[in-house]
Amino acid sequence: MVRVMDTSGMTFEIITVSDGSTDGSPFTLAGFPETVVRRMEFETNAGKGHALRAGLGRGRGRYLGFIDADGDISPEFLAPFVTIMRTDEPDIIIGSKRHPGSVVHYPPLRRLYSWGYQHLIRLLFRLQVKDTQVGIKLVDRRVIADVLPLLRESRFALDLELLVLAHRLGYSKIVEAPVRIDERFGSTISLKAVWVLLVDTLGLFVRYSVLRRYDAALRARAG
Repeated sequence: MVRVMDTSGMTFEIITVSDGSTDGSPFTLAGFPETVVRRMEFETNAGKGHALRAGLGRGRGRYLGFIDADGDISPEFLAPFVTIMRTDEPDIIIGSKRHPGSVVHYPPLRRLYSWGYQHLIRLLFRLQVKDTQVGIKLVDRRVIADVLPLLRESRFALDLELLVLAHRLGYSKIVEAPVRIDERFGSTISLKAVWVLLVDTLGLFVRYSVLRRYDAALRARAG
């Protein structure tokens, strides 16, 4: 990632978040200066959403983004994301498995999960994007400044919550960009993970559309 960003012509920082990691990952960062790689560590796992909220809250850049650290997505894709952001100036860029230019090697069952989930998202939130859950996104700082204080998700539905609230606040210029994702042995996607994402998504729908718990804060931000 450092090599990719060095060639972008932009100043940058990388914030790593170890969310209760037990595999020794933090020790692989030895040798990187704190001015380039800033480290955050939590002793116990609190969930992907919590880790993202913590990292985004520390970011100081004009653009803020995130990428999963499990190797599914190569940091090389950050370069075209930066190019799109500088030329088209969208509010948000999201990686999308369903982009025509994407190359995705997934087992059929995982493709079925993804297809069904995205149709559920359109039904519940009327969000006109084809894929919300790919673990690479780049966001204009204005969006993060408005949306981050409103985020509540601590697990996998954080990506969706970010997009739903940003769209509600008028940040509708969302660009979907191609990615390459190869099937890996030991992938974290499981029936349990799918169930957790589904439960969190329905919980977000209840808070957002039924109980309307975001309304007051959204009105204050919009005003």
